[in-house]
Amino acid sequence: MNRRLASVLAMTLLGSAIVYAQDYPSKPIRIVTTAAGGGGDFTTRQLAQGITGALGQTIVVDNRASGFLSAEVVAKSPADGYTLLVTGSAVWISTLFRAVPYDINKDFAGITIIEVTPSVFAVHPSVPVKNIKELIALAKSRPGALSYGSNSIGGRGHLGMEMFKAMAGVNILHVPYKGSAAANIALLSGETQITLDDPGLLIPHAKIGKMRLLAVSTSTPTALAPGLPTVTESGLPGYELEGITGFFAPAKTPAAIINRLNLESVRALNTPEVKQRFLNASIEVVASAPEKLMDRVRSDLNKFGKVVKDANIRIE
Repeated sequence: MNRRLASVLAMTLLGSAIVYAQDYPSKPIRIVTTAAGGGGDFTTRQLAQGITGALGQTIVVDNRASGFLSAEVVAKSPADGYTLLVTGSAVWISTLFRAVPYDINKDFAGITIIEVTPSVFAVHPSVPVKNIKELIALAKSRPGALSYGSNSIGGRGHLGMEMFKAMAGVNILHVPYKGSAAANIALLSGETQITLDDPGLLIPHAKIGKMRLLAVSTSTPTALAPGLPTVTESGLPGYELEGITGFFAPAKTPAAIINRLNLESVRALNTPEVKQRFLNASIEVVASAPEKLMDRVRSDLNKFGKVVKDANIRIE
């Protein structure tokens, strides 16, 4: 193929993409997410409500039993902008432990990071520390004597604590529980001494003196945990842990459609009323550029892949 023919073909394809994008959307859009009533469902419905008017089409929320099923549906859908996905970081981090019928890096295109959920380090009131630096010093002076509870093996709290242990050079026993409620009851009773969980679950207990909050896991302070320093500020430089929820399209969705969806999503998410609704649900809006989402996916897989390997974490 000579250069002139190649140039004509490229311009033809570009023109077709532009026309296609100008016509988008011409029918209802489906956003696939997790089960009704959960966090993913809440996030998806807030997003759908915010962008449906600007796009001029009905948006249908399609709830599936799990993030894995949601991702599989979208990975196998046409790359035309009419079947989209909202899911959290657990969906790609869990691929470190199990085989799934899709490749998070190859089968999806990012639209935006919708929101972030930080974690908070908390200790039982009997633990004589007030910050991360003191916790590290105590753990080093009593190797293996302290324990932490997590809400699941391979969950954010588990991986975050194992990363903390590796970075701080401390030995703290892991005690897994079935869910945050059980893990937090263990801390409240003194069965364990440390936990790492969502601020919305821990702050109410801290307010009545049942546990002590030490630091937030994000790289910068967050309105979800007012007054708490970051782990980096409090004694462990470079530590960062946060869960995110992303808005995805199938891979090879035209860039013009991705950009349109990003524009309307960012605009909707940044309205004061939407931000406040998310804050009330212990969620902080991000509303990023499309490339930031896939960059974050790759970063998570690299970072936590190392944690899983070094700590020899297995899920039976």
